[in-house]
Amino acid sequence: MHTVSLAEQDSRMGPASTVYALTDALGASELALNYYELEPGESTSYGYHAHEDQEEIFYVESGELTFRTPDGEVTVGEHELVRFGPGEFQRSENTGDDTAVVLAMGAPQDPGGTVLRRECEACGGETRHGVELADDADEILARCEECSDITGRYE
Repeated sequence: MHTVSLAEQDSRMGPASTVYALTDALGASELALNYYELEPGESTSYGYHAHEDQEEIFYVESGELTFRTPDGEVTVGEHELVRFGPGEFQRSENTGDDTAVVLAMGAPQDPGGTVLRRECEACGGETRHGVELADDADEILARCEECSDITGRYE
């Protein structure tokens, strides 16, 4: 058994103000677990994406998240959950006025291949992207795979 206090966790760089990667802290081997505190406009992901092998479940403790899906937008409110199966595209955004507190679970822990799509101004539309650590390791970059432009920076 492992117990973890959120107060003792260090936030990692990412698309939200607070991101606690709890998988390793808990010693989980089959489940990926992340805790987020998202300010309005922030997301749990770097873009519209799908995991080849992993299903994801999001529990919204407080606030709300709106998910972009192939079928349109879906808003998940306080004390609600949503599940995305392997291969299902989605991207969350805190569209509310308050901080959203969210627990994200993924199984299996290894998502397999991930397809990430973002808007690229240089390419004139949504393109495949990769995510990488900047050379100075002080931010994460989202880079268009077609033209190599950086379309997002996350500290």
